[in-house]
Amino acid sequence: MAKPKANASLWPMTDLMTTDLPATKFSHPHITAKGERRAAVDFQALDTLWINTGTLCNIECANCYIHSSPTDDRLTYITAAEAAAYLDEIKREGLRTREIGFTGGEPFMNPDLFDMVEDALQRGYDVLILTNAMQPMMRPRCREELLRLKARYDASLRLRVSIDHYTDEIHDRERGVGSFARSMEGLRFLAHEGFSLAVAGRTRSGEPEEAERAGYAALCAREGLALNASDRTSLVLFPEMDEKAEVPEITTACWGILHVDPASLMCATSRMVVKRKGAAFPRVVACTLLPDDPQFDLGATLAESFRPVKLNHRHCAKFCVLGGGSCTVA
Repeated sequence: MAKPKANASLWPMTDLMTTDLPATKFSHPHITAKGERRAAVDFQALDTLWINTGTLCNIECANCYIHSSPTDDRLTYITAAEAAAYLDEIKREGLRTREIGFTGGEPFMNPDLFDMVEDALQRGYDVLILTNAMQPMMRPRCREELLRLKARYDASLRLRVSIDHYTDEIHDRERGVGSFARSMEGLRFLAHEGFSLAVAGRTRSGEPEEAERAGYAALCAREGLALNASDRTSLVLFPEMDEKAEVPEITTACWGILHVDPASLMCATSRMVVKRKGAAFPRVVACTLLPDDPQFDLGATLAESFRPVKLNHRHCAKFCVLGGGSCTVA
């Protein structure tokens, strides 16, 4: 199938020459506060479809990217039937999607998770589950289901465990006292059973990347984990986000200045499905980080979502362009 056309604008176009300058950053879809043309990312292909299983989580992190918690259900549990409708659309439209990712919240809290995961695996997709590997995943039923899927689909099922730092002190500062030990217990279980694994860390410690990777390598050696901390697909280090920090806006000139290819950003090759509380149907959003901003709600179907995305949010600048972050790392 030919690549879907990406000629529809996310916002109605305006005459940039006659538009007053916006009073603040990230407040106008087409121009920055300095009057420069805002950068956009054209859709390339749907390599990864993310399913947000809901914002409920067993813990509340100090700086959660999408503000999940044990009481926050603004993104409600998506059902297996709702997720299947998007997999059907992928097949119907002949899209060459490689991977289905499940994120939250904590995916193992969604009662339909295993039905959704197995549906995707049966259809031949690689599946990636993002998890903190704590109590929800370690319930007996969940461990049994994971082992069953592992026996049948092996490396097509991968789990990425959030270990924010290689020391319990810094990890627990983000996720709560004792969380490092509980996540490590889950990680050891997965490693012992031979699951395909990755670890997601964060750069909040301020260490150079080489030092942080060396710290994770030492942790893996102590724990007997066969994980290559030098491999960016095995250890993904996400930039730390501070919503109060000063962040530059990304203009069309930035691609050349920063030597960044817009096709390398998440919104060029992925979309995420969310189910908002009280909504009759799920929606498709541009990014795993921005499920709440209406600017990045791209429609009810995947086909509707295949259009350019204006980088009109501080996360676009800080996490993706400047931080080099991507929830999907091929």
